[in-house]
Amino acid sequence: MAAAARAASAARSPLLIHHHRRLPQVPSGAGIGAGQGQEVGRRRARVGLRVFARYSQAQDFSTRLQDRVGELPKLVEDLLQTSISTGPRGAFRMAQGIQAVLGVGGEWLTDLSKTANTSAGIPTQMQLGLLSPLYLRRLFERMGATYIKLGQFIASAPTLFPAEYVEEFQNCFDKAPAVPYDVIQSILREELQQPLDSIYEYIDPVPIASASIAQVHAARLKNSQKDVVIKVLKPGIEDTLVADLNFIYVVARVLEFLNPELQRTSLVGIVKDIKESMLEEVDFRKEAVNIQAFQGYIDAMGFDRQAKAPFVYQNCSTKRVLTMERLYGVPLTDLDSIRSLVPDPELTLVTALNVWFGSLISCESFHADVHAGNLWLLRDGRIGFIDFGIVGRISPRTWAAMEVFLASFATEDYDAMASALSEMGATGNDINIDEFAKDLRKIFSSIQDLDTEIIVATARGPDATAVSANVVLDERQMNALFLDMVRVSESYGLKFPREFALLMKQLLYFDRYTRLLAPSMNMLRDERINISTNRQSRRTDGFQ
Repeated sequence: MAAAARAASAARSPLLIHHHRRLPQVPSGAGIGAGQGQEVGRRRARVGLRVFARYSQAQDFSTRLQDRVGELPKLVEDLLQTSISTGPRGAFRMAQGIQAVLGVGGEWLTDLSKTANTSAGIPTQMQLGLLSPLYLRRLFERMGATYIKLGQFIASAPTLFPAEYVEEFQNCFDKAPAVPYDVIQSILREELQQPLDSIYEYIDPVPIASASIAQVHAARLKNSQKDVVIKVLKPGIEDTLVADLNFIYVVARVLEFLNPELQRTSLVGIVKDIKESMLEEVDFRKEAVNIQAFQGYIDAMGFDRQAKAPFVYQNCSTKRVLTMERLYGVPLTDLDSIRSLVPDPELTLVTALNVWFGSLISCESFHADVHAGNLWLLRDGRIGFIDFGIVGRISPRTWAAMEVFLASFATEDYDAMASALSEMGATGNDINIDEFAKDLRKIFSSIQDLDTEIIVATARGPDATAVSANVVLDERQMNALFLDMVRVSESYGLKFPREFALLMKQLLYFDRYTRLLAPSMNMLRDERINISTNRQSRRTDGFQ
């Protein structure tokens, strides 16, 4: 009965559109003809229906709230615990948020005034106000580190967010002004609890890189004279992150409580995923564990002569400071430099692919950000995997479907690919595999048209080894392709896990490297590259 009442209420809701219009008053006792009487009757009936519709809608909302009263104590407890863990920083961030909203709101009003009087009318982008992709991205950038990272999460998760938001947040760059070196020194002293000159021979006061969360400096250890890099968490970032993520979580919890239908979108689950992922990035102990696990996998699988991850110096690493071996090399997009280091660039790529594919099933996590700045050919000919702030973990079920997907992609068997994707994003819906396969064929035929040129720029000075890759254009092309696949898949009712998006993005990176280093090689069909699960038999006990 409640469902029927809600359906009836929803069916009548269009009547509410005109509820504010007043009807002409008919004087009592005035002479009314039959036609006029019928018209007045119809008007009164419409008024009655409008009132009833408003009443029904209010009753429906009230009924839904009553149904959820039992969950109210749990909600209140959850919100109280979240507020306590946030602390006074929450009020400060709220004030900053209001200031940011006013700033971006002013930009929107200025832009609105420029377009309001044009013949073209107000663009759709502007009609959503601050919730439109453009102004929401601007708001995130004003809000700082947490929201910049959140924007990047949105940009990298086309399986979770609408395409227009994913595309806009490609422009959410993680750039930030450098923190003064004296502040960095203070953090190092506080964290390491020793005079810095007893640990480091020197620290370069000019950072190699400065992002919204961390800053990286080159240094040399005092005793061993080893070259290292020091990654330092910027001051106040963790408190700000906790306050912001708790606020976002509270909003999500309240919205799901008021509108249970939002539970179908897993709103709170997505926020928890974002929170867990972002808090891992500000705990360098977890990044150190990721690095050591990957190096352990390399050693266990006999890849130690072919690849390496930077060594972590635990005695001068903490939650907020990470001291690592400094690796010297060139990115996999620098073909000329690669040719000067190894005789066969193609074998270099084969090595990188085998090591990475092997980590999907033989390591507790895989490197989930293998862009040109994080995957190098080292001077000794090995592949260097750098920066383990973003890692992925893949479930056996997803990997089983992923193997079928990769095999079908290699052979251009789009029927098998459609079946694999259907299994990975399985729903209760019946899917027309033939039609799905035809749509996939159209999408992947466009991969050959993507621009393979990646511009590589070295950092300061001729001897600098920190290399950054300008992959903005390339990433946009890759994301456009992936978004097309997600759009088509969602039209068949499929919803993929985030780990699939991470995997696909890395595969598209490797596709670019293949075109550059081995244009005649099919990376998924080459017999030198092993992507099958038979490697599981070679797992060591440490990776069970």
